[in-house]
Amino acid sequence: MGDAVFEQSAAKMREREMSEVAISQFERLYEAWQLDESGDAISEHNVKPLTNIPSVRDVHESIDADKALEAFSKTAFLKLNGGLGTSMGLEGAKSMLPVRRHKARQMKFLDIILGQVLTARKRLEVPLPITFMNSFRTSADTNRVLKKTTAFEQYKVPVEIIQHVEPKILADSGEPVKYPENSELEWCPPGHGDVFSTIHESGLLDKLQEQGIEYLFISNSDNLGARPSRTLAGHFAESGSSFMVEVAKRTNADRKGGHIVVDKATGQLLLREMSQVRSEDKRAATNIKKHPYFNTNSIWVRVDALKQKLEEFDGVLPLPVICNEKTVDPSDSKSAKVIQLETAMGSAINLFEDATCIEVDRMRFLPVKTTDDLLIMRSDRFHLTDSFEMEDGNYIFPNVELDERYYKNINDFNERFPYSVPSLAAANSVTIKGDWTFGQNVSMFGDAVLEDLGHPSYVPNGEFVGPQGVEPDEWL
Repeated sequence: MGDAVFEQSAAKMREREMSEVAISQFERLYEAWQLDESGDAISEHNVKPLTNIPSVRDVHESIDADKALEAFSKTAFLKLNGGLGTSMGLEGAKSMLPVRRHKARQMKFLDIILGQVLTARKRLEVPLPITFMNSFRTSADTNRVLKKTTAFEQYKVPVEIIQHVEPKILADSGEPVKYPENSELEWCPPGHGDVFSTIHESGLLDKLQEQGIEYLFISNSDNLGARPSRTLAGHFAESGSSFMVEVAKRTNADRKGGHIVVDKATGQLLLREMSQVRSEDKRAATNIKKHPYFNTNSIWVRVDALKQKLEEFDGVLPLPVICNEKTVDPSDSKSAKVIQLETAMGSAINLFEDATCIEVDRMRFLPVKTTDDLLIMRSDRFHLTDSFEMEDGNYIFPNVELDERYYKNINDFNERFPYSVPSLAAANSVTIKGDWTFGQNVSMFGDAVLEDLGHPSYVPNGEFVGPQGVEPDEWL
């Protein structure tokens, strides 16, 4: 494998009219894969746990409200919005998925995000421009919603930038894969670390600076907890840091997520993904007492510092490369084995010597990756406020495990909850095995379990489901 093999990918990208920045970025990832530098291990021996960081609760008590508002007035939002939700069987933008109703109106992720931004603009009298990093496949849907939202106006800052795509490469030869059955499956995004080269190429930072914007908050569109916060904007401005990551306390459910560690030799902060953990370090890396915080993938960055860093590296930051082994058609395990080369946005933390972290509450981390998460979002655990904030009492949610055969796909999920999802207010955990359809006003409590009866089954209206399944209706 050599330059000639890579040139096949470069030629394919040029044929698709991809930019030289996109090609340079892919070449860096490709070379790292060839040299087997992808996912370089971060040894437990060489790092210290992240400890003694400020928490947003403490900051909220002490921060000067006027200074916080001033910083917030110089803040812009960037939402990573390229995801298609294929893991849930969605064919379009994941942000088009209905989450819950608000005053009888069905609200999608995108509606709630826009509601959060428009509420902050109106109540605090700040410009708060928002830009969506779309993929080619989410752009049209997103722009249609923006045009329909008559209260949303934005003229001097672009409402979208388009993320790059790269070829999937054959695992054995390194050549770009060919899949005539569906040529779109020959391409993939380069991970959310691509946000930096996309920002660079789009000229977004120049536009922000022209409008007096100094701070950029970047988060995932499927995390409705990543909402506007003048407290965090004020703290970030006051800290003098160029790059700040929001981290949250790990629970057992977060053991396998990426977490921030401190390099013993340099004192520099590093993002360590589990793919970068050696087998002998797995126990220490998943110890939530030793490493108490995980990366929420919500970051704050100074516009001038990011611009300088991108210029230094010609728009392609040297982020650790993640190698994902997949099949060209994710739904067909017998299709060709391919490599997808990615980078993680949070790993840029090690490029900024003055980078910091802040501990946030779970209310700022509400991602929806699966229908298990969606069940909680649509349940009575949440109330969607007039500020479009997803409010819950304590943000400690039941562990939900739905039978993937019947609930993984969003259409199958909706079909089995035709009225609404059950009440989860009294549930510690929910395990559904088999094919169950739910009537109205069903309540789950304790460690609720429904066993697989071997045939389609029904929970009647108003029933309670607990550790023994559906409660019997006879007197003892």
